[in-house]
Amino acid sequence: MTRETYRFREYLITSDTEPDAEPYTYAMTCAVCEEMGPRSEEMADAHEWAERHLKANPEHLTYREHITRPYLAKPGKWL
Repeated sequence: MTRETYRFREYLITSDTEPDAEPYTYAMTCAVCEEMGPRSEEMADAHEWAERHLKANPEHLTYREHITRPYLAKPGKWL
């Protein structure tokens, strides 16, 4: 018979602000036709795509913004 011991630890999920963290990325999706613009590290690029899409499709008036942020699990105290 084997004996096992388990230790539990708290973790805090927080925004990754380390120098090597992945960058934030932004993209927009047209809610009418589901077309998605390219992902970019610049929010303005995503919004410019939506403006171009609207000019090409004047009846497409609703959009969704997708923001990807890196997060990190930081170890806390042992329980």
